[in-house]
Amino acid sequence: MFRKILIANRGEIAVRVIRAAREMGISTVAVYSECDRAALHVRMADEAYLLGPSPSVESYLNIDRVIATALSSHAEAIHPGYGFLSENPEFARRCAMAGMGFIGPSAAVMEQVGGKIAARKTALEARVPVVPGTHEGIVDLNTALDAARAVGFPVMLKAAAGGGGKGMRRVEGAEQLASALRDAQAEASAAFGDSEVYLEKLIVDPRHIEFQLLADRYGNVIHLGERECSIQRRHQKVIEECPSPVMTTELREAMGTAAVRIAKACGYENAGTVEFLVDAERNFYFLEMNTRLQVEHPVTELVTGIDLVKEQFRIAAGERLGLRQEEVRWHGAALECRIYAEDPANNFLPSPGKISLLRTPSGPGVRDDTGIYEGWTVPVFYDPLLSKLVTWGKDRFESIARMQRALGEYQVTGIKTNLSFFRSILSHDRFQKGELNTGFIDKYYTPEASIPSANLRDVATVAAALHASFDGPPTKSKATAESAWKQAGRIGGLDRRQD
Repeated sequence: MFRKILIANRGEIAVRVIRAAREMGISTVAVYSECDRAALHVRMADEAYLLGPSPSVESYLNIDRVIATALSSHAEAIHPGYGFLSENPEFARRCAMAGMGFIGPSAAVMEQVGGKIAARKTALEARVPVVPGTHEGIVDLNTALDAARAVGFPVMLKAAAGGGGKGMRRVEGAEQLASALRDAQAEASAAFGDSEVYLEKLIVDPRHIEFQLLADRYGNVIHLGERECSIQRRHQKVIEECPSPVMTTELREAMGTAAVRIAKACGYENAGTVEFLVDAERNFYFLEMNTRLQVEHPVTELVTGIDLVKEQFRIAAGERLGLRQEEVRWHGAALECRIYAEDPANNFLPSPGKISLLRTPSGPGVRDDTGIYEGWTVPVFYDPLLSKLVTWGKDRFESIARMQRALGEYQVTGIKTNLSFFRSILSHDRFQKGELNTGFIDKYYTPEASIPSANLRDVATVAAALHASFDGPPTKSKATAESAWKQAGRIGGLDRRQD
């Protein structure tokens, strides 16, 4: 096992990796940008080193500086987290060239399945159904028109090099295709440095379901079941759960087998995820493969009892999988909400700034994976994810009830958050029934729905504060009245105070 690793990331995922490493006796090295000097992951790691200025291209995305820091700190391997360099094959290749372990798949595997078009080809070779569409990049408008007419409108244009909703455009008819293609290519180029896009038939109102995989270097591959990721805003997941409300034993076996087949076809190693779209008739189609740990991995951990980060360490260190497929068990249900510094009442505008007060929820079945603390200033340079609030229950209903309770306990002031947004979504009748699809938020959520409860909470807080400030110190008679029951108890010999 590794003695020391470097975490090439920041925020809650860096904290998550540090915690797993510490439990295994592995020393950790954090890296940070100038605005992250006082970040939680920097405070928690055994060592921490400055990468460079705040912009990510000069710090967290600078391959030379990350590898140089790993070498100078005598780290044996690098955990990339997610985002930043986690799915960059050049980074994985450079780590190998430097003799540095990379806690993830090889550069060759990333190139085979990390790109959307290459991944579609791999899925087809593995006899896994894919969404009808092109198997090469769109070179011009005529190519796009021919492909769209072949599969039928509506269609989706998608960036070949990335995800997160960047470079995606829905096209209802031929008259929209030229402008949509131009916009998708421009956005893909700006986001990923690659303007290539491809075209797929639009599956109307599908569920987005992904399968978690673990694979070692000896050809052993297992899946840990599914995560429902259909609640999305602008093609970005915001709520995830395990298991999926639509899942049956037969469907899980079929989709899990397909996911494993894709991983074996490309010689995959470490933790990874295969994503599918599922239509109303429970037909499923391969969407893409993520060659890294996912943001939503905690829901799988809570339901299976398997620590995915520790498994990543073991696999990267050369150990065999310690679990067979038939030994995987699923217990209860888990739900995750991504807590962002953003304003739901103002089109989810990011809300950087200083956190003046922070009260995080706790209690039975509640887990808060966070990278923040009271007094921390949320920077403007990165994704505004603050934490991942996760709940577990014996079934979906208890998991939802615990999430609603936890959201009510969560308090953040000084910045805006999307807590009220989640309260609104979770209380919706269709969500409660598990009637989910990727268009759920567009259909059923309005910003006004989450504002009243938040405002009433604020009014109640202010009213309580004003009452306390004007009430003044207790008089003698008031103090006597308030403690009369105590006096009675003491007289009767019933004073059992523990303090």
